[in-house]
Amino acid sequence: MTQPQLRAGMVGVGMIFDETYRPFFEEVHREGLYDRRHGDVAVPLVAMASRTGTRAARYQSELKEKLAPFTNFSGTDAVDQMLSHGVDFACVATPDNRHFEAAKKVLSTGTHLLIEKPSVLSLSELDELVAIAAEKQLLAKVVYHKLLDPDHKKLRTLVHDDVLQHVNTGYCSLLEPKSISGGQFAEWIVGRNPGTYVAVHYIKLIDFTFGGKLKTVMATGQRGLVGTKDGPTWDTNQLRMIYEYADGREAAFDIHTSWVTPDNFPGYVEQEVQFRFDNGVWNGHSRKRGVECTVEERTPFTLKTTMNNHYNGTFMEPWGVRSQRGYGIEVLERFVREVAYVEYAGEKSDRGQRLSEMQSLGYNDLAADRQTVAAVQALEAILERHVAGEPDCVVRVNDPRGGLVLYRPGQAEPIVLYAGTV
Repeated sequence: MTQPQLRAGMVGVGMIFDETYRPFFEEVHREGLYDRRHGDVAVPLVAMASRTGTRAARYQSELKEKLAPFTNFSGTDAVDQMLSHGVDFACVATPDNRHFEAAKKVLSTGTHLLIEKPSVLSLSELDELVAIAAEKQLLAKVVYHKLLDPDHKKLRTLVHDDVLQHVNTGYCSLLEPKSISGGQFAEWIVGRNPGTYVAVHYIKLIDFTFGGKLKTVMATGQRGLVGTKDGPTWDTNQLRMIYEYADGREAAFDIHTSWVTPDNFPGYVEQEVQFRFDNGVWNGHSRKRGVECTVEERTPFTLKTTMNNHYNGTFMEPWGVRSQRGYGIEVLERFVREVAYVEYAGEKSDRGQRLSEMQSLGYNDLAADRQTVAAVQALEAILERHVAGEPDCVVRVNDPRGGLVLYRPGQAEPIVLYAGTV
């Protein structure tokens, strides 16, 4: 009997591939993917698509003992070539403003999709992808790995069990070093902002954990380090979202993000959250929950003083095997298990039922991403108007004039960003 398989394609071969996708594909190549519902499924990475193909070519050499041979496609038609080659699912890990085009091609060819956060930058793009996925009967999912952070899972558990009751306010902060914006992301960072790239994790955390209806979005930020002080590239952003809940009460959430923290900062990333409830307070801090390590001439540069061993870490296991694991990798495995469940966990006549079951998972399904994408689109629009000389704009959600409506100080007529209902 032929072993079932899910052939994987990879669009984009940057830092996130090396940190999470590479170790996942190495592990699944070595260990396979087994579940009693669908048996043993092979998951070979058969193709990569990128603009230059340089990194993929390097991986072909470096990983030839750890992965099955894969084809390296490059150029402006790399995604089309990869899809013609034949894949069962494709992962899109390009810069955020390039997600939509690649994702649309993936779904249109009848291929399951996993896309890095933020999924897309507008609700109209989201609508189109969700419609194609429904027509083609495919899974279309987005990576929000921070939802799998053990601390965030515990937070949601306490909220779900009504131990922490009715969120009142929230504050989230995520700071990344200058080497991120000036090094890994330098090729595509022009015109972008850390709010869209980073804050979206916390937008989703808030939306998924607490529910409610997004009502208002406000934002500002600072420029002058990554780009010019009056240009479209942002150093830091401050985002505020206001949610309304079923009882009519509101909660305000502030999310501060930066990718210009000094490189000698002791942690790879500084992540902090506080949520206040009617009956309690939740405080979380990525560095304070961990360890501190000092190595002469290495920390805090090539090795950080504080490290997040929960997200992605390399370990020598007690039984003498080297491994790389963490919730940043776990979220990818979970998606592939969902695809395997749909395709191989029963009769073909019941596939639609299994598909619906996996599509109902609001933590990663595109159809459940509406309020998160709405907040991202509002943030992008507010920052765009700021660059154009109109700061302090506010976006109202499901306003009488439309689903996303931008109001400008001193201007009577608002701008409708999205006419439909969010």
